Amino acid sequence: MCGRYASTRSSADLATLFDATDFTEGRLDDSFNLAPTDTVPIVRISRSADERVVSAARWGLVPPWSDSPSVGARMINARSESVTTSRAYRSPFARKRCLVPADGWYEWRKLGRGKKQPYFTTAKGDRPLVFAGLWETWGGDQDRLMTCTVLTTPAVGELHEIHDRMPLLLEPDSYRDWLEDRDAAEHLLHGVDERMLTSLEIRPVGKAVGNVANDGPQLIERVEVLESDEVVAKEEQPETLF
Repeated sequence: MCGRYASTRSSADLATLFDATDFTEGRLDDSFNLAPTDTVPIVRISRSADERVVSAARWGLVPPWSDSPSVGARMINARSESVTTSRAYRSPFARKRCLVPADGWYEWRKLGRGKKQPYFTTAKGDRPLVFAGLWETWGGDQDRLMTCTVLTTPAVGELHEIHDRMPLLLEPDSYRDWLEDRDAAEHLLHGVDERMLTSLEIRPVGKAVGNVANDGPQLIERVEVLESDEVVAKEEQPETLF
């Protein structure tokens, strides 16, 4: 799953990176600790403007038929294996796919004796990661709300040692296909090539990220993991899955 991530680039920078127009109207704040229901940046195709735009969306997709937007807190992730058939996701997959730019994401590995170690996965070098996402709108003119979800896929390689799921990552040459071509987008649902791991850095970080009130670059700094904890993890939690 993906339940916490960092996104610190400004909307202006994102507009330049993705050749898009900034539609956020100053409603974005950079954060090293984004959590469900926070306002996050997405890149989508605006049919009214007929162009690629950067928008502000609440993280946690709310289907238009929902009675309340509170359901979005439980819909921050969509499994790539079922988005084409799920009642909640099949319509936005067909018409409202988006890119979700990020500096990286956090995941917690279960260790022994009730301990958990957070890890931060980011791209090597100064480039964003991009998650495959879906967006939707809920409500009428007065309470209109744009929401989004991040697609997840089975984790590969070293990432599977931390958690069994990971965000569905998109490479730059697939952005257009994901946004504009439904058939090509469906092909991208098949998962992440393990060779992509060579462009990623996976680092243990401090446990302060577990508190949503904490923010700042210190959250993504590498920390030392005690070897004794790793040994306990292998002996007592061989599959290390949530």
